[in-house]
Formats: sequence, C-alpha cells, structure tokens
Amino acid sequence: MPLVNKVKFFREELELSQTDLGKIIKVSRQTISSIERGDYHPSIVLALKLAQLFNTTVEEVFIYEEE
Repeated sequence: MPLVNKVKFFREELELSQTDLGKIIKVSRQTISSIERGDYHPSIVLALKLAQLFNTTVEEVFIYEEE
C-alpha cells in the first residue's frame, strides 16, 4: 500500500524523541520507528491521536499515493 507519512517531521518539530512520542500516545518506541519507516500502518485511532498531538489533520500526516 502506497502510504507515506510525515510523522518524523512533525515529531522533530515538537523536539520529541521516538520514546517520548510513544509515551505520550501510549505505544512503544518500536511502533513509532515502524510507522516512520513505513513498515507499519497505524489504526485510525492512532492516526487521529498523532494528528491531534501535531495539531493538524490526519491527511497532513498520512498521505495515500495511488500507484
């Protein structure tokens, strides 16, 4: 699935480590790392939590690109 994301960009804008971000949204650092690499596609609830924390929309954080 061609889903790209800007989680790392927004995380770094807030000056958070992967560990810090994981603690805030209650997932592991490994989950954050997997999302940033594109190896894991989060649930809608997790995507909404990230967007809310980043003060933006889900569509701004996660971009679906047609093949």
